[in-house]
Amino acid sequence: MSETPQAEPPAKKKPGVRRGLVEQEIFEQATRLFAQRGYSGTSFQDIADAVGLTRPALYHYVKSKDELLAKLVAEITVVAATDIAAIAQRDELSATERLRSLVRHMVRQQGEQGEPFRLLLRSEADLPESIADSYAANRRAVLRSITRVIEEGVALGEFRSVTPTTAAFGTLGVVNWVAWWYHPGSSQDLEAISTELAEYAVNALAAEAGRLMSTTPLDVLRSVRHDIDRLEGLLAGPE
Repeated sequence: MSETPQAEPPAKKKPGVRRGLVEQEIFEQATRLFAQRGYSGTSFQDIADAVGLTRPALYHYVKSKDELLAKLVAEITVVAATDIAAIAQRDELSATERLRSLVRHMVRQQGEQGEPFRLLLRSEADLPESIADSYAANRRAVLRSITRVIEEGVALGEFRSVTPTTAAFGTLGVVNWVAWWYHPGSSQDLEAISTELAEYAVNALAAEAGRLMSTTPLDVLRSVRHDIDRLEGLLAGPE
């Protein structure tokens, strides 16, 4: 008589897997609380309560709320700075194409991760010194990447003669608002928004009408010749 097969007992989660899941839950709850109450307005006990742990048990996973904030800053600003630098350094693309790609990428980031971005923008003054230094360094890196693209666009005649750093700040200003007014799951199409704002940024800097867009040294020469012809026409006046 054959024995009836016995059902396999449910597999137990390995300790390392369980720890990882708990740590992720702690991080997500801390991010939510920081965004709602501010960093300084959130206590370690608040985080423990949100996760369903005692305060001593929470210390088993994280040492302090500073540790959670440092992880958040790293995930948001380090990744953003690295991705943006990679786009800015794509020299096979024109400055116009790079600026368009930069803005689309940043808008998608802001839209998809609005809560963490809002938290960081709100909490700048409350960040612990070591975290504030990292945050500021990565923000400067983002600004340098955008400025570099605009500088090259101006030099090649793709963009108007603007102050690159000022124009970069203006571009960031447009992008940063997305985290405040876009809400995931709404009827608004994030991809369409990113495309529209990218065109807005490019058009705001585009060279004046009638000026040739320049992407190579030969294009620059043609652009200069175009300007000289236009100037001679203005000087000659009506016949």
